[in-house]
Amino acid sequence: MRGFIALAIGFVLAGGIASLFHPSGAVAQTTPSEVAGKDGAAAFTTAPAHAGGHAMSNIVTDAYTIGAEDVLEITVWRNTDLSKTVQVRPDGKFSLPVIRDVVAVGKTPSQLADEITRKLKEYVQNPVVAISVREVNSYNIFVLGEVVRPGKYPLKSKTTLLQGVTIAGGFTPVAARNQIVIFRFGENGSTMQTVTSSYDDIVLRGGITGNLELRAGDTIVVPSESMVVFPGQQQQ
Repeated sequence: MRGFIALAIGFVLAGGIASLFHPSGAVAQTTPSEVAGKDGAAAFTTAPAHAGGHAMSNIVTDAYTIGAEDVLEITVWRNTDLSKTVQVRPDGKFSLPVIRDVVAVGKTPSQLADEITRKLKEYVQNPVVAISVREVNSYNIFVLGEVVRPGKYPLKSKTTLLQGVTIAGGFTPVAARNQIVIFRFGENGSTMQTVTSSYDDIVLRGGITGNLELRAGDTIVVPSESMVVFPGQQQQ
């Protein structure tokens, strides 16, 4: 099991998932609701957009956290040199003139605007920064292993672990359904967490806490029974 988990982590971190599946084009916009005050702070309202015929207003809210590959429009009032449209890199950062690399993953647009404002104050007098989320490319989950349709799936609303498996067509006959592994990036986007869950515990034993609510970027791996060594068995 340790070898399998190590292999899966290596696959995720090496970007193997990205090479297998094409990102979906979800689009959303935010617009400044008022001109910033003396301290350069900006307020935002979310304007719902559509992608692939589905409304994205339930995803891009004031609390939306930016993810890797999202496209952002950064506007610095009355400064065209610093105003850019950027895509968040896989490492969670993007670059701007003067202040260079900025970490975007895990922050809301308003939090990111505040951070850029603070950094620009060293070079620009009373900067006013607005952030627009132009494309949402990070709000997906990956379901791999012994499911009927492994792949990349968009999160369009709150989704639990069992719902994620169902979206992928359910378990195959050889799935080790009680050894499900969820790989999840930490809040800063630089660390990887692993969580194990059991289908029988959730369904038969009332283990509701094991039916986790999925987050953008989660990878669910369902191993096969031949890959799992149960107590009392010897690995072949």
